[in-house]
Amino acid sequence: MGYSLALLALLLCLGSASKTSETLTFASSLKLTPTPQVTTPSWAEGSTVLQSFSNFTGSVDSHGTCQCSVSLPDTTFPADRVERLEFTAHNLSLKFEKEFAKVKEYVQILSLYEKKLLNLTVRVEVMEKDSISYTELDFELLKLEVKEMQSLVIQLKENFVGSTEIIDKLELEIKNMTLLVDKLETLDQNNVLSIRRQILALKTKLKECEDSKSELVPTMPPPPAPGSCGHGGVVNISTPSVIQLNWLGFSYKYGAWGRDYSPQHPERTLYWVAPLNLDQRALETYRLYDSLDNLLIYSHAREFRIRYGQGGGTVAYNNHLYVNWYNGGNIAKINLTTNQVVVTQPLPMAAYNNRFSYANVNWQDIDFAVDEQALWVIYATEASTGNIVISKLNDTSLEVLSTWVTKQYKPSVSNTFMVCGVLYATRTLNTRTEEIFYYYDTNTRQEGKLSIPMRKMQERIQSINYHPLDQKLFVYNDGYLLTYNLVFSQEP
Repeated sequence: MGYSLALLALLLCLGSASKTSETLTFASSLKLTPTPQVTTPSWAEGSTVLQSFSNFTGSVDSHGTCQCSVSLPDTTFPADRVERLEFTAHNLSLKFEKEFAKVKEYVQILSLYEKKLLNLTVRVEVMEKDSISYTELDFELLKLEVKEMQSLVIQLKENFVGSTEIIDKLELEIKNMTLLVDKLETLDQNNVLSIRRQILALKTKLKECEDSKSELVPTMPPPPAPGSCGHGGVVNISTPSVIQLNWLGFSYKYGAWGRDYSPQHPERTLYWVAPLNLDQRALETYRLYDSLDNLLIYSHAREFRIRYGQGGGTVAYNNHLYVNWYNGGNIAKINLTTNQVVVTQPLPMAAYNNRFSYANVNWQDIDFAVDEQALWVIYATEASTGNIVISKLNDTSLEVLSTWVTKQYKPSVSNTFMVCGVLYATRTLNTRTEEIFYYYDTNTRQEGKLSIPMRKMQERIQSINYHPLDQKLFVYNDGYLLTYNLVFSQEP
């Protein structure tokens, strides 16, 4: 590479000599002054040297030999400038890519809008060719709205309680509106706004009528006073309220529970729970709670053992518990304060030990009940051929005061309760519904059929007890403690 630079210097020297119009003939004996070895950078190879040489001199000796002396410039590579150039080039590349991406996105958006525009053009052309105008479409919608109002008026007429004068007026207005729509469609297809205003007014009236429907229903009179029998009997029953699972757990599916009723102290809040053993027969323990709140949290309970009760026909009345004596036809009275048996008496002619128990419930041949009037016992005898027998008891001595024999077979009944001297019997419809289907009035000796559905939480109802002050049923349903509110007829 050093000799190439020297040759270049020689050419420059010859160029200088040509000014004198002297032609030099190079001989093989041309001699060059040695120059330092210079390495040309790779970026300069094959390119023209732009920087001029400086400080060079040349002469021809007597032998015709050209001798030149050349001082070369600094050959250091400008790395800092190249680095700046590369950085600038990189930034430009990024900006280009970013702008190019935007261009591609804009192209896609333009393509989408182009398709939409074409689609819209087609739709407009179709609408221009179609014979149906915007006004005709509006009238079709009006007709649909009028039909909806007509169906709503028909539904209101079917379900409306009380005078239908308002509904009849609305129906007449809607008929007139239908005629008006037809007339406008033929005479003035552009007068859509006016008809819409009238329809809106009619809709408002219909809504007000529907909202006030409940107000037009005669309000139910208040229930009879607690403990009073000034009503016409049970006509409906509420949905059940789940109070609690019995304290022994889900496995103890059979038993009874309720609130003690005392005519002398009706406000007393003493609750009792008496689950049977796992054999579904023996009553050995029961618990007392002084309030419903304590029962709900199993708190401050008094637990007692008796070991001689049988079945779920138990009831509490005037601070005493009444039970069927185990494995016999006797009935017993237990003091709830001392847990001592006060009285035991045989129930005359009563069948026992599953002879005539309730349907799906064993060991409840003898079932006690309490209402506003007395303490009752419900059972069957051989003489009654299994039909229900009702006896009013002396709650002190347990002697039978009066007896009534019904025509209702006891094993076909799922359970019974007493209200104001009237026996009500239930039966199972399915796993979720019982039905109060039968009554017997001891006051008039009349009996008859009812149909009052009674929802339940579990499949089997083991016992039902009525409380006159609460006017509630306390139901033991497969281990769960439920309550129901009773609804009475207002006519005595």
